[in-house]
Amino acid sequence: MTELYTEGAPIADEKAPAGPINERWDKRRFSARLVNPANRRKLSVIIVGTGLAGASAAATMGEAGYHVKSFCYQDSPRRAHSIAAQGGINAAKNYRNDGDSIYRLFYDTVKGGDFRSRESNVYRLSQVSVEIIDQCVAQGVPFAREYGGLLDNRSFGGVQVSRTFYARGQTGQQLLIGAYQALERQVAAGTVEMNTRHEMLELIVVDGRARGIVARDMVTGEIETHFADAVVLASGGYGNVFFLSTNAMGCNVTASWRAHRKGAHFANPCYTQIHPTCIPVSGEYQSKLTLMSESLRNDGRIWVPKEAGDKRDPREIPEDERDYYLERIYPSFGNLVPRDIASRAAKNVCDEGRGVGPGGLGVYLDFADAIKRMGRPAVEAKYGNLFDMYQRITGENPYEVPMRIYPAVHYTMGGLWVDYDLQSSIPGLFVTGEANFSDHGANRLGASALMQGLADGYFVLPNTINDYLADGPFEEVDASTPEAKEAAESVRSRIDKLLSIDGERTVDSIHKELGHIMWEYCGMERDEEGLRKAIDRIRELREEFWTNVKVLGSNDELNQALEKAGRVADFLELGELMCIDALHRRESCGGHFRAESQTEDGEALRHDDAYAYVAAWEFTGTGEPPVLHKEALEYEYVEMKQRSYK
Repeated sequence: MTELYTEGAPIADEKAPAGPINERWDKRRFSARLVNPANRRKLSVIIVGTGLAGASAAATMGEAGYHVKSFCYQDSPRRAHSIAAQGGINAAKNYRNDGDSIYRLFYDTVKGGDFRSRESNVYRLSQVSVEIIDQCVAQGVPFAREYGGLLDNRSFGGVQVSRTFYARGQTGQQLLIGAYQALERQVAAGTVEMNTRHEMLELIVVDGRARGIVARDMVTGEIETHFADAVVLASGGYGNVFFLSTNAMGCNVTASWRAHRKGAHFANPCYTQIHPTCIPVSGEYQSKLTLMSESLRNDGRIWVPKEAGDKRDPREIPEDERDYYLERIYPSFGNLVPRDIASRAAKNVCDEGRGVGPGGLGVYLDFADAIKRMGRPAVEAKYGNLFDMYQRITGENPYEVPMRIYPAVHYTMGGLWVDYDLQSSIPGLFVTGEANFSDHGANRLGASALMQGLADGYFVLPNTINDYLADGPFEEVDASTPEAKEAAESVRSRIDKLLSIDGERTVDSIHKELGHIMWEYCGMERDEEGLRKAIDRIRELREEFWTNVKVLGSNDELNQALEKAGRVADFLELGELMCIDALHRRESCGGHFRAESQTEDGEALRHDDAYAYVAAWEFTGTGEPPVLHKEALEYEYVEMKQRSYK
C-alpha cells in the first residue's frame, strides 16, 4: 500500500493545556492573549459559511468589535444547510434528574466516537453544551417545554439518559434563526459585512499565513479577492461526494479542499456517518435523500418480516412473524443503538432478503404501538411535522402504515485538522463546525452536530482566535500582492479550462458515477479489494472528467453548471483520498467498517495498539501520493474498550 501514500513526521496538538481535564478549557482561555476593544476595530476576519458555526461565530466576533466579512453561496444566510437538522441538540443539563452530567456526556461522546477523538476537545464540548442552551433560550429559540414550563428533553441513539433539547422536528431551523437574527443585528450595526451568492474558490496564503480568499460572484461571474487578518472556514461537510445524501444539493467540499491544496492537513476523511432513518431511494432519477429524524426511534419500533421475500402488507403480518431485530440483538439499547450499528443492522437484514419496499432496500419504522399507548394526538404533538413530510414525499400515511426507512450518508466526521484553538496547519486559518475533524471521532452520536457548531461559533473560536489576532494587524495585502494575483489567476484558468473542454458527458452523470463508486466500495462496509478497485475507477473517472465533461454557458453570468463542475472536480480528488484513508486503516471503528476486522458476531473490531491516532493527510499534488501525519490519541480519563450496546 506504500505506493498510494508516504508517511511523514508525526503531528501534535500543541495548544491543549495539561492538567485536570475539567480545568483545561479555563486554563487555555486565561493563557490566551487578549485584544483590547479599541484594537479589535483595527482587525478583520473573513468567515466562510453562515450555518450554525459560521453565523454564530460572525455574530459573536462582530459583537466583540472585530470587522467581520461573512460569505455564503446561498441568497440568504438562512438557507445554510444547518436549517435542515431535525432531531435536537445535546446538553448536560440533567433536567430529568436521570444521572446525566458533563462527565457522562463526555464519556458517551468519546465512546460513541469509538475512542478515536481527543479527550480534551470532547470534554470542552460537554462543558460548553450547558451554556449553549442558555444562550439560545435568551435568543428566543422555542424549545419544546413540559406542562410546567420547563424545557423538555428526549433520548437519542447511543445513550441511556434524556439530554436532547428539541423544537419539534425543526430544531436546526429554530437554532439557525436564532443565530441568523444575532448575525443580522451585527450586519445592521456595521460590524459584519454580508456577502451572499459568493463562492470561495481559493485561499490566499501570504508569507505562510492565511490572509484572504478568492470568491466568485455567482450572479455576475466576477472573480474577487478579499483580505483579512485571519480566515475562518465554517463551510460544512463533504457528504455529497456520495451524490445521494441527506445534504442539501449545494453542500460541497470546495472551501476545505482549496485550503487542503494550499497546505491545510485533512484529517480522517474516511470517517463518514450513515444515518439509519432516511426515506429509501425510489429510483435512479433521484438527486438527494430525505432524513427522518432519529428522534422517531424513541417511540417507533424497527422491524422486518422473519421470512425472506415476504411481500405482504405490513398490517397483515402478525407479531410472531416479525423480527424486531434491534430489540433482539441489543436488548439494553434496543432501537436507540448508535447510528453506525443501526445502519449496518438494517443493511444486514436487507442483504438476507428480508428488506421491504421497492428493491428490498428498506425496513419498517412502526408507530402502531406508540399510537395505541399514547394516543394519536400525543404522537401528532411530538412528531406531526415529520409524519406530514413523510406523507408528502411517499404518498403513504405513517399513522396507518409503517414508515419505510433505509440508511443514507448524512454527516462527515473527518475534516480539516485543527489544534485545540481550532487553528489548522496553516497559521491564521481557523476551521469550525462540520468542516473540522475535532470532536466526533469515528462516529458522531445524534444531536451532537448542532452542539459542536454552536459551541465552536459562540464560545470556542471567540476565546482562541484572539491569541492569534493579538499579533495583528498584520502587514497590508491587496489584489496586487503576488500571492493574491496568483490565486486569482489560478481560479480564472481553472474556470476557463472547465468551459473549454466541451466534451460529451454532463457534470451530473460523472458525479452520479462517482457516488455509485463511493457508496459501493467506501460506504457502510469497506474491504481492501473494493477500496483498491474504487481508487483505480476514481482516477479513470477524473481523467474522463477533465477530457470529456461538457459545461454549458459562460463565466460572466449565473451558471449553475459551472458551479457544479468546480465542486465535482474537488469531489473527484477528495474521493480518492477517502479511499486511501479507509484502505490504510486496517481496523473497524464506528462509521468506518472494514469487513476484514469484525468480531465473531459481526461488530466493529478496533486495533488500539496500531490505529489509536488521527490520520492527518498532506496534499502533494493531484494524483500524487499524499503524506500521512499521525497524531497519537492518548486517554487518561476514559478507558479504551470494545463498545457494547447489548
